[in-house]
Amino acid sequence: MASLRPDSTPTLSIDSRPSSVYLSSSIGESVPTTPRSEYDFNPETLDDSAPEKYILVTGGLGYIGSHTTLELLRAGYNVVVIDDLSNSYITVLERIQQLVDEHYNKLNRKSTPTLNFHNIDYRDSASLRAVLDQYVLPPFTAQPNQLTANRSKIVGVIHFAAFKAVAESIQIPLSYYANNVAGFIGLLETLGQYGIKTLAFSSSATVYGSVDQEDSVSIPEEFCVHAETMFYKDAELMRMQQGCTGLTNPYGRTKWMCEAILWDLSISDPEWRIVALRYFNPVGCDPSGLLGEDPLGIPNNIMPVICKVLREEIPILNVFGNDYNTVDGTGVRDFIHVTDLAKGHLAAMRAATEGELIAPFRTFNLGSGQGNSVLELVATMKKVSGKDIPLQFTDRRVGDVATCVAKPARAARELHWKTERQLIDSCRDTWNFLLKNPRGYRTD
Repeated sequence: MASLRPDSTPTLSIDSRPSSVYLSSSIGESVPTTPRSEYDFNPETLDDSAPEKYILVTGGLGYIGSHTTLELLRAGYNVVVIDDLSNSYITVLERIQQLVDEHYNKLNRKSTPTLNFHNIDYRDSASLRAVLDQYVLPPFTAQPNQLTANRSKIVGVIHFAAFKAVAESIQIPLSYYANNVAGFIGLLETLGQYGIKTLAFSSSATVYGSVDQEDSVSIPEEFCVHAETMFYKDAELMRMQQGCTGLTNPYGRTKWMCEAILWDLSISDPEWRIVALRYFNPVGCDPSGLLGEDPLGIPNNIMPVICKVLREEIPILNVFGNDYNTVDGTGVRDFIHVTDLAKGHLAAMRAATEGELIAPFRTFNLGSGQGNSVLELVATMKKVSGKDIPLQFTDRRVGDVATCVAKPARAARELHWKTERQLIDSCRDTWNFLLKNPRGYRTD
């Protein structure tokens, strides 16, 4: 992990200015039992003489971004957050700092890592450069054989700033391509000019498209690749052509396009170290109840809709489809606690910054490997809340698939990461957030 130099007092700063063949072995390897994210830093080893180093988090006040920012700070990283607050709340920043202060107070540390916030749209090149200029290193002498020296205190980037609603992407596809793809290309160009070439990309299980899981208990990364790949499935050597099968919506296509761009970038410039993290279905909240999922506008994920029913803001939960070939006819998903997901980002960033990736570009599933149906999720929320959740079945939603469950063995093997929380933990933490925040983050 990068050496960090925390300030002498807790700091919160806000800036409101605007084709080869690859062999991938999936069997016969031992899986470490200790998650990489558990190897948290020892506060006593912080070196005050070391230069400051930061992780930049785009979209760092959103649902997943805020939890990842929190875990980065708890693990000793200085963090720079940029967020345009289009789907997040400024109060989240204060809550993150509160939780960080509490964490370090328990450790009897008077100093904490630095959290800096810049209220900008990541696609605004001039504003982004103004932010990055604040973290430029003093003049340096390039080292031999070094193609592009990193001239920034920012040693890595985690990119969350993307539109993410499947149904909405079908309605307004150009907005998704403009933000998620065109904006992302501009970000990469700018980062490269500052020599910042370590990136964790927020991808999605939607890149697997309409993969039929009836013949596969879980989805391995090899089901969507960017070069012809050989891999083992049930002890049989399989060949997978580059590309993916049956992408069902523009959102998923934007994620696949961005992965393809990152693959090409890693081939053209070997200095880049890139991980694409394919999320399955994040749920839950920080156990403190201070951070949670409270999207602006109409929610698209099932958990915030369930929360609206529990708050009696809407009368009933619509369940899209009950005729799938699943245990109870409803869709089956791999629900992963958001804290586990956040720690997966830490494990990925450490692997990238410490030279542990086995290739310049690497994809990882972040999921539990366990599937639960929509009705099982609803039943668990009813159990922890003690409240009824009225529901009705409606037609299948365009773009949905019956089953989507991760095979997370690669992340366990190479990142030393695995999930630690169960569905009931996610539901219990979500209910705790609801109890402590009856109106969510809203204060009006």
